[in-house]
Amino acid sequence: MLDRPADRARDQGWVFGLPPGIASEQWPLDPVTGYPLMHGFTLKLPEDYRVHGADIVALSFFATAPDHNDGGAPDDPEIREAVLARPSHPRLSRMTDILDYAYAALLLTQAEYDGAFATPPAPLALATVERPRWLDVGGASAFFEAAPSYAKKMFAAPPRADLSETRAIALSPRADDPNAGKGPQDEHVRENPPTGYQPYYYFVGGKPGRDNFRLHDWAKDHAHNHLGGTMRPCQAVPEMSPFYIEFEEYFGGYNFGGGNAQLDFKDMKFDWACG
Repeated sequence: MLDRPADRARDQGWVFGLPPGIASEQWPLDPVTGYPLMHGFTLKLPEDYRVHGADIVALSFFATAPDHNDGGAPDDPEIREAVLARPSHPRLSRMTDILDYAYAALLLTQAEYDGAFATPPAPLALATVERPRWLDVGGASAFFEAAPSYAKKMFAAPPRADLSETRAIALSPRADDPNAGKGPQDEHVRENPPTGYQPYYYFVGGKPGRDNFRLHDWAKDHAHNHLGGTMRPCQAVPEMSPFYIEFEEYFGGYNFGGGNAQLDFKDMKFDWACG
């Protein structure tokens, strides 16, 4: 994530802001609250990661707003059924976390990626919870207002209070990653055949313990937000395909309890863990 607004002609997408190329009624609503889910990022996929066909060039990720995410999702069947009965984007995937909060991803064509920013839809008439802050000031400004000091330092100046305010995404290859093209898995609890994936760390002398923990040299310069390759989750390694993105809370402004998340956009699996 770069500290400047995105330029679609040269960047690989954007964080915060609005999704492109969809109708307002295709914006996924939160089945817990009835409000539109918050747009976290839109990523233009490198050609090697276009696993849904050459015509699917990007994805937009949506999440429960951080001010609607606090300890566990209430269940209102009337809201949930009303949300799920609405027309949806033809390539919408919905996901939930362990707390039953909602997330979603849209797979986008080139025409959609190049399209105008979408307008958030009105919440359901059934919605009764407090309006999420991002709907009034935009995701970037809402995140900055509540961000810890280390995250605020990523911004040279406070973001504009505007729904369309973005931060650019830039991609660069890792110098060395032995896990490139391999599905992440923990060899001790994996459910699928081994992929040859290896952890980013080791223990001196093979003896587990805090004093013996070391990073492999090849992992020391790996960015925290990345596509595929070596994963660095805050807790257990979720078993995923090689086609995933790992990202931190500030990469869209979420509540992951100080942790990070992984989205497998091939199999549409989502996981996060607190730090």
